Amino acid sequence: MKKWIQAARLRTLPLSVSGIIVGSAYAYFQGFENSLIIVFALLTTLGFQVLSNFANDYGDGVKGTDNENRVGPQRAIQSGAISVDQMKKAIIITAVLSLISAVTLIYISFGKENFGYSLLFFFLGIASIIAAIKYTVGKGAYGYSGFGDVFVFIFFGLVSVLGSNFLFTKQFDWILVLPAVAVGLLSVAVLNLNNMRDIENDRNSGKNTIVVKMGLQTAKYYHYTIVVIAVLATVVFSFLVGINYFAALFIAVLMFRHLKTVQKAKTYTDFDPELKKVALGTFALAILLSLTLVFFY
Repeated sequence: MKKWIQAARLRTLPLSVSGIIVGSAYAYFQGFENSLIIVFALLTTLGFQVLSNFANDYGDGVKGTDNENRVGPQRAIQSGAISVDQMKKAIIITAVLSLISAVTLIYISFGKENFGYSLLFFFLGIASIIAAIKYTVGKGAYGYSGFGDVFVFIFFGLVSVLGSNFLFTKQFDWILVLPAVAVGLLSVAVLNLNNMRDIENDRNSGKNTIVVKMGLQTAKYYHYTIVVIAVLATVVFSFLVGINYFAALFIAVLMFRHLKTVQKAKTYTDFDPELKKVALGTFALAILLSLTLVFFY
């Protein structure tokens, strides 16, 4: 059990549910409430994230990207704790369970009356499964071509925040794009930190991430840009909705300190502790924004 828990990478799970928390809290702020939607939205998202982690371990392990030169934590296939066949079976099982959870969520939200919405979200669920697997698995793995950032922004930010809110409201609120952008870009920042940490290993393994393509120094400037935009989006959202600025102030201070650390980073290992800080910081931002929308607006 321990090896599977490690392969699931529990530290990535809070980041994956941040968008769901924000979208659901804003739905409550709008006057909508359904605890079953929240429960199954969280279960579905966690399933997709674990699926992504298993598939990432499998894809990189099979391709030989994970090796003794990798800076980050050891992966399951890399260490020999889990075999390739075992991981393949785990991917299939997790994909099926995630899809069952997604279908249940769709039925709870839309019932039989909104078939068009149900069909749309069913295809979104299928797309999420494909995106989770194809990040590193197969010849056309988009994570090896520098498109990982785009998919993370779309699924962790836009789909997560706007999609979860739509499950409650059956309508689209443009102002919610701002926190969706914030959560999406901070999620991209976590991936960018991972890719800056692994740049040498990725380059040698043929994994052409955006960091490999642009180089470490330019990747730092890219990092500064997406983090600053995320903070500004949070501030503007707080202003337009008319809630207090505590969450925006929190993320601004946290990210300012983080960017100073990134600027001073001299070795690849310097980036590793920052992954956890940004991931948990994004989760904390989601919680603070939600508490503000529900209780302290």
